[in-house]
Amino acid sequence: VDLVESGGGSVQTGGSLGLSCEASGLHFSRYCMAWFRQAPGKEREGVASIDSNGRTSYAESVKGRFTISKDNAKNTHYLQMNDLKPEDTAMYYCAADVTCVGYAGGIMDYWGQGILVTITS
Repeated sequence: VDLVESGGGSVQTGGSLGLSCEASGLHFSRYCMAWFRQAPGKEREGVASIDSNGRTSYAESVKGRFTISKDNAKNTHYLQMNDLKPEDTAMYYCAADVTCVGYAGGIMDYWGQGILVTITS
């Protein structure tokens, strides 16, 4: 299984960025896909998840600003991030598992390498 993130970078406060995660080696439509992030000096936290039925969940800190989605035909899921804040600066990781049960505990079977998102003030 391979998960490859793309789309990170640097943007000013209030700006937008979109992340993509292309998956290979798994039956994408049957998997829970998620985004996590880890800021310097902080623990990794869940940002958003989307299950095989398209049900989504979000961390309170990103609700209303971030949107997770997926395209089963492209084996890719996305994180659209709007109204970005300096506290959103982190390494963002995509992850996959057969269910979203482990998402809350950060327990997922497969992980990407991570991509850096930097928000400047």
